[in-house]
Amino acid sequence: MTQHLAAPTAPTSAAAFGNERTGWWRDAVIYQVYPRSFADGNGDGMGDLEGVRRRLPYLRDLGVDAVWLSPFYASPQADAGYDVADYRAIDPMFGTLLDADALIRDAHDLGLRIIVDLVPNHSSDQHEWFKRALKEGPGSALRERYHFRPGKGDDGELPPNDWESIFGGPAWTRTANPDGTPGDWYLHLFAPEQPDFNWEHPAVADEFRSILRFWLDMGVDGFRIDVAHGLVKAEGLPDLGSHDQLKLLGNDVMPFFDQDGVHEIYRSWRRILDEYPGERIGVAEAWTPTVERTANYVRPDELHQAFNFQYLGTEWDAAALREVIDVSLAAMRPVGAPATWVLSNHDVTRHATRFANPPGLGTQIRTPGDRELGLRRARAATLLMLALPGSAYVYQGEELGLPDVTDLPDEARQDPSFFRAEGQDGFRDGCRVPIPWTATGPSHGFGAGGSWLPQPAGWGELSVETQSGDPGSTLELYRSALAVRRDHPGLGAGTEVAWLDAPQGVVAFAREGFVCTVNTTGAAIRVPAPGRVLLASGEVAYDEGDFDLPADTTVWWTV
Repeated sequence: MTQHLAAPTAPTSAAAFGNERTGWWRDAVIYQVYPRSFADGNGDGMGDLEGVRRRLPYLRDLGVDAVWLSPFYASPQADAGYDVADYRAIDPMFGTLLDADALIRDAHDLGLRIIVDLVPNHSSDQHEWFKRALKEGPGSALRERYHFRPGKGDDGELPPNDWESIFGGPAWTRTANPDGTPGDWYLHLFAPEQPDFNWEHPAVADEFRSILRFWLDMGVDGFRIDVAHGLVKAEGLPDLGSHDQLKLLGNDVMPFFDQDGVHEIYRSWRRILDEYPGERIGVAEAWTPTVERTANYVRPDELHQAFNFQYLGTEWDAAALREVIDVSLAAMRPVGAPATWVLSNHDVTRHATRFANPPGLGTQIRTPGDRELGLRRARAATLLMLALPGSAYVYQGEELGLPDVTDLPDEARQDPSFFRAEGQDGFRDGCRVPIPWTATGPSHGFGAGGSWLPQPAGWGELSVETQSGDPGSTLELYRSALAVRRDHPGLGAGTEVAWLDAPQGVVAFAREGFVCTVNTTGAAIRVPAPGRVLLASGEVAYDEGDFDLPADTTVWWTV
């Protein structure tokens, strides 16, 4: 049942940040909180909203501008909350609407904005609409709000088309009629517990406009839109005509992804966002074949930002990085949107582990690699990302240099895709292990009752407590970088960089009064010293003139 506050909650964004359209999101550093793994406020081993609220001062002191919360809605948790049963209620494992209200208010008091996840492509199979659609059987009007279809074959025993689930296996599950006989099939691009909405039905669009207003009235500052590219399906749901469809994702426009019809939905949402004071935003999680197609989601009358997955997937290579930076900035200029930069999130192997392994393994890696190398590259990659024009995303724990936990025992894993298709792409638990706050104690300060995923040995050595005040720590590097980024006039928002001549393997560019040099190779390289060192990801020593830029190191200069 939908939860209700005792009294209406007045939006706080306008009061906290003013009514002027400041364009805050054009250079914002946005910190992703995965609530179940951030901080546990009640000691049950699961992170919650009260835990997040208590740690907000840490995020303010880190220097971020906004906090994006992964789903906390009422859910059976078949896919870690991305299967929503009630979009206006908080799952009891995370708290209540009063907890959400307190979190939003406290964040605003600290100068932090709150962005919440929205999951419009699919609901839980425990959503009231879907439960009634099954109970009422064929002919139910509620079935039109999802994709129910008769099967193929003499007895309807085959799926309606050849689409495959992102989690493995067919994208269709057959239902049973109320009398127990085999019935129609329903579409689920993800787990069977996540039936896809039919966005051609006006009731679906009406419902999500209402959901947007509910949370905007609560005071949230924006929405990260899950599977933003997936809402509209090609007319007639045509066969794709191939197997191993996951290998095609990101390479072509699919009949179930990145259809042009999604853009009218986001135009209607933008009109709602613009009604509210404080400049509320929409952020698209849109996996598209090209950055140019991603730019379609952030045209002036649509959303404000879109994740740059092409950048996230780029190898630690100077030429590749320069190319993706150029392409990203060029794609965003015509639509007037900021480029975004991200290195890790809750769905991919942490970049400290990706960069510890040989190139070419993708974003899901199951081996720890060279930990020292991975951390050195991760620190350098962070300074490069934060020097680029636009907005940056930081995933919880990356500021501690956390590696992926690659050796979780099978019995501890909870990623639903691990249990399908022989574990294909089912290793996301490794980046979701609860983060360490203290060097010792139960769950290293995560909470009094242990942690829902086991923390590895040595986790306390990477804790906030251990790293705070250590000038060589990754945490202090992040704190320093975010402070410099906020204060330096040449950093933050912008649309271009000026590339500088540099040896092979080095990325070098200038912005106003600022230069960034990055050595992506495994050996020191002699380069000019363009000015005074602001910050470096590793040890740097130089005299006037040329100096040796260490291997896998980024240096910021003021000029």
